Amino acid sequence: MQLIQQTSPGHPDLPGYHMKLMEALEEKYSNPSDTANLEPDLEEALDYMLMPDNDSNEVLHLQSLADAQANQYQKRGDLKYLEAALQNARAAVDLLPEEHPNKAQHLQDLAVLYTDRYRRLGDLEDLEAALQNDQMAVDLTSKDHFDRSQRLHNLAVSHSDRYRRLGDLEDLEAALRYIQEAVDLAPTDHPERAQYLQRLAISYSDRYQRLGDLKDLETALQYSKEIVDLMPQDHPDRAQQLHNCAVSYADWYERLGDLKDLEIALQTEQETINLIPEGHPMRAQHLQNLAVSYTNHYRRLGDIGNLEAALKYKQAAMDLTPSDHPDKAQHLQSLAGSYTDRYQRLGELKDLETALQYNQAAVDLIPKDHPDRNQHLQNLTPEDHPDRAQCLQRLAVSYGDRYQRLNDLKDLEAALQMAQAALDLTSSDHPSRAQHLQGLALSHAVRYQRLGDLEDLEAALQKIQAAVDLTPDDHPNKVQRLQNLGVSYIYRYEKLGDLKDLEAALQKIQKVVDLTPTDHPQRAEYLQNLALSYTHRYERFKEPDDLKIIYTHFKTSFDLMTSSPERSWENALSWATFAAKYQPEHCITAFILWIGHSIPVRCEALERLNISQTTSSVTRKCINLSELTYAVEIIEQGLGTIYQQMLQLKTAAQSFRQLSGELYTSGSDPSMNLVNRRNDLIKDIRKQPGFEFFLLPKPYGTLCQASKRGPVVILNSHNDGCDGIIIPNPTSQPVHVLFPNVTLDLLGSHRTTLTQLYGHRVRGKSGSTRLYGQPEGRLPITEQCATLLTWLWTCIVSPVYEVLKLHAISNGRLWWLPTGGFTGLPLHACPPVNHSDQFVHSYTATLGSLLEAYVKKQSSISNQLAVVGVTQTNSAGANYLNGVEQEVENILSVAKQINIKCLQGNKATVDGVKMQLQTCSWLHLACHGKQDLIEPTKSHLLLYGGELELGTILRMPLSHAEVVFLAACETAMGDSKLVNESFHLGGGFIAAGFLGAIGTLWSVDDRDAPVVAKHFYSHLFGRGHQPQASDAAEALHFAIKELKKTVPSERWVPFIHIGV
Repeated sequence: MQLIQQTSPGHPDLPGYHMKLMEALEEKYSNPSDTANLEPDLEEALDYMLMPDNDSNEVLHLQSLADAQANQYQKRGDLKYLEAALQNARAAVDLLPEEHPNKAQHLQDLAVLYTDRYRRLGDLEDLEAALQNDQMAVDLTSKDHFDRSQRLHNLAVSHSDRYRRLGDLEDLEAALRYIQEAVDLAPTDHPERAQYLQRLAISYSDRYQRLGDLKDLETALQYSKEIVDLMPQDHPDRAQQLHNCAVSYADWYERLGDLKDLEIALQTEQETINLIPEGHPMRAQHLQNLAVSYTNHYRRLGDIGNLEAALKYKQAAMDLTPSDHPDKAQHLQSLAGSYTDRYQRLGELKDLETALQYNQAAVDLIPKDHPDRNQHLQNLTPEDHPDRAQCLQRLAVSYGDRYQRLNDLKDLEAALQMAQAALDLTSSDHPSRAQHLQGLALSHAVRYQRLGDLEDLEAALQKIQAAVDLTPDDHPNKVQRLQNLGVSYIYRYEKLGDLKDLEAALQKIQKVVDLTPTDHPQRAEYLQNLALSYTHRYERFKEPDDLKIIYTHFKTSFDLMTSSPERSWENALSWATFAAKYQPEHCITAFILWIGHSIPVRCEALERLNISQTTSSVTRKCINLSELTYAVEIIEQGLGTIYQQMLQLKTAAQSFRQLSGELYTSGSDPSMNLVNRRNDLIKDIRKQPGFEFFLLPKPYGTLCQASKRGPVVILNSHNDGCDGIIIPNPTSQPVHVLFPNVTLDLLGSHRTTLTQLYGHRVRGKSGSTRLYGQPEGRLPITEQCATLLTWLWTCIVSPVYEVLKLHAISNGRLWWLPTGGFTGLPLHACPPVNHSDQFVHSYTATLGSLLEAYVKKQSSISNQLAVVGVTQTNSAGANYLNGVEQEVENILSVAKQINIKCLQGNKATVDGVKMQLQTCSWLHLACHGKQDLIEPTKSHLLLYGGELELGTILRMPLSHAEVVFLAACETAMGDSKLVNESFHLGGGFIAAGFLGAIGTLWSVDDRDAPVVAKHFYSHLFGRGHQPQASDAAEALHFAIKELKKTVPSERWVPFIHIGV
C-alpha cells in the first residue's frame, strides 16, 4: 500500500501495483478465521484504487479496478463487487473510440461481467448485453488475431445461454458455428484449445438433447475424450473435463441402455472427485455430480445402496456449501430429490417430510429475482422465464404423487392445472413440448381413472399421441411415450370395447418391449402391461395361445424384480384375479410378495391396496371352481403376510447360526440384507435344508401338515358368500362348508356388537376396567353376549362340527383360522350349555405359524417361568389393578415345580422384562396392555416407568420362548383395518418366536384373571412332568371350565389360546 502511495497518478505500473495489493490481501486472509479482518483492509485498498486520476491512462485504471472488483466477486460472491466492476468496465469502454486497438478486449471483459450478472440474477437484458458486446468484440477482431478464437468462444457461450433461455434453435446453431470456428483457429498447442473443445462438446450434447440425432451424441463423446487426453494429470481443469465426459457417457446410456456406459460414467465421476482435494471450492459441485451418477445407477439397477450413496454425497455437498453460496439452493433441491426417490422406494413418510423441508429451505434461500427461484417456487417465477414451464411440470408431478398417496382430488386437479400451464408456456417447436404433452396426458388419464369422464380419456390419448409424434424414433424417451399411448388405448378399450383400441394397445406395447434391452430397469413394467393387454384379448376370444403368452410375460416380469414393490403387487393382484378365473394353478405364483419395507410402511400398503379383500375374492373364485387346494394356498399367502415373513426371517437367522455362519453374519439385521442383497441371499438361503420354500408360497402338500395335531378350520368372507374350508388331517383333501345364513353385513354387525362389549364391560364392585375404566350407567350385556354366541353356534360352528363328524372327528384339538369379517369373533365359546363340547379350541393367524412352531427344537427350552406383575404405572389414566397381587400369589402357590423369576412393582421395568424375555420359556404378564390402531407395532404393555412396544418385541431374539400368558386387556384384539394381519399383542408374541399365547379379546374383570391363572398353572405344572407348549391350550380349557361355574358368559368368553 505504501508503494501505491508513493507512485504518481497515471504511472504505467500503478494498475499492476493495485492488483498485487489485492492478491496480497487475499493471501494474508486465506485462513477462514481471519476473514473478519479482510473487509476493512479490502475497502481501504479499493479506496486507493478509486483515487482521482486525470492522467491519459484513466481507461487502464478503470479496467484494473473493474478486474479487482470482479475478482472479489468471484471469490466472495458479494453482488456489490460485481455491480461496481460493471460500472467501471462500462466507463472504460465508453472512453475508448471504436478504432482503438484495445476496444475489442474491453468489450470482451464487459461481456463477461454481463454474463456473470445474468447467471446470478437471470435478467434477460444482461444476457442480450453480453451477446451484443461479444458480437462487437468479434467484429472488431481481425481473422488472424490471436485472441479471435477466445472471443468466438465467448460469443458461442452467449448464444448457448440464450438458447437455453429461449429455446431458439438458431441460437444453438450459431453457438455450434462460432465454437467450431474457434476450434479451427486454435492450433493444437493453443493454451485454450481444451476449453474450446469442451464448449464444442457441450453444444453437440445440447443439440442431441434437442433433436435426438445419435451422431451429435457420438461427436460430443469424441470431443470429451479428446479433451481428457489433451490434459496432463495435474491440470487444474482436468476434473471438470472428466465430468463432461461422464455426462456424455450417461447420455449414451440413457439412449441405448447399455450398462457399461453407466458404469463408465460412475467411474469417471469417481475419478473426478479423487482429483479434488478437501477444501477445494469446487469439491461440493463435484460431489453433487458424483451423487447424480449414483442416482442414475440406482434407477437402472434398483440397488438401494446406490440411492444411499447418492444421499450421502448430496448431503456432503450441501454441508460444504455456505448458507449464502449461490449453489446452496441447488444442493438443497437435489438432496430433496433423493429423499423423494427413497420415499417412492420405501414409502417412509418421514422421507417425504424431509424432502418437503429441504425444498422449502431452498425456496427460502433464493431471492425473488434469482434465476433459479423458479425451480423451487413457481409463483415467483417470471412469466417469460425459460424454466417456468419445466418447474410447473415438476410441480404437477409432485401434486400427482401426493394424490396417489392421500387420494385427495384437489391434488389431482392441481396437478392437471400445472401440467396444462406448463404446456401453454411451451412453443410448438420447443424441445420440451413433447415432455409437457406427456405430463398433461398422464394427469388426464389419472383423472379419468378417478372420475370416469370419457373427455379426460380422449384428452389423454390426444396429448400422448402428439408427444409420440414429436419424438424422433431414436430418441431415448420414445419408448416411454409409446408405453403411455398403449396403456391409454387399453383404457379406452375397457370403456368402449372397440377391438381396434385393443389391437392398437397390443401393437404399441409389443413395440415397447421389443425396443427395450433385456436388462433395462423398465422392462419388467412393460412386460406386465403387455400381459395385462393379452388378458383382455383372451377374455374376448378365449385363444389358448394367449394364456401361454400371459403366463410367460407375467412370470418373466416378476423374475426381473426391477419394478417398485407397490407396482409389482398391483400387477400381482391383476394376475391373481385373472388366474383365479382361468389358471388357478398360477394364482400362488402371482402372490409372491417382496419384503424390503419397514413394518409400518407394509401396514399402510396392505390397507391402501386392500390386499385382504382381493385375497378373499380370489379365494372365493377358487371355491366356486372347486379348487380347494388352490384356495388354501391363496388364502395362506394373503394372511398375515408381514408376520409370516418375520417368522421365517427369525427361524432362518436362528438356524443359520449353526447351518451357515457366512449367511448369518453377512449382516446383523437379516431383513436389511434382504433389502440390499435380496436376490443372491434368498437363493443361498433356499439351498439350505428345510428352507426350500423360504419366503415363497408353500404348496398344499406342506400346508396340510398344520393339521397333524387336529383339524384346522379356515373361514373366508366375501360379498358373494361366506365359507369354511376344513383341513381334517394331513392325508385328507380340504372340505368345503357353506354358510348360507352368514353375510358380510351380518358379520360386520356382530363385530360392532363386540366393540360395544369392549366398552360395556362390567368391573365387579369397582366398576373399573383393566385399563382406563368404564363409563357409568352402562347396561349389563349378558343377554347380548348370549344372543351373539347362539348365532355363531347355529350359523357357523355347528355346521363345522357336522362336517367333522363325517370324518369321525368329535374331540381333541381344533384350530380356528378366521379371516376378514370372521376375525375377532369368539368361535371357541359358542357351543350351548346342553352340548357336550369335547374340543380344545385354539386360534392361529396362518397355517405357516403352526408349521414353524412344530419344527422348533425342544432343546432350546429353559424351563423357566417369568412372572411380571404391575399394579400401577405412570401412564396417565391407567387404573390401579386390584387383582394383580393375588394373581401373582396364586401362580407362585401352584407352580412350585419350575424355576420362577418374579418381577413386581418397581422391578417390572422395560429392561427387566426384556431380559427375562430372552431367557425364559414361560412368561406371565399381569399388567395393562393397549392396542394402537393407527400404528399397530406401537401397541404396548404398560410396565413400571415405561412401555414395552410390540415393535421392540418383534426385534428381539427369543430362542427359549414357549408360551406367554397375557393377562392384560386387548391382547388379542387386532387392527380393524388389517383384519388378516393379527396385529395384536398375542399375535406379536407369536411372530416374535413364542409357540403359544394366552390372550383376551377385550378387557377382563380383575377378579377373573387370578382365578384363571391359578387353575391354568395348576393344570400345567401339577401333573408331574415338564409341560410343553402344546399343553397350554388344554390348561386354559380346564381353567375356563372352572371360571364358567361362577361367572356369566361375557366374563369367561374373552380368554383365548393362540398357537400350538
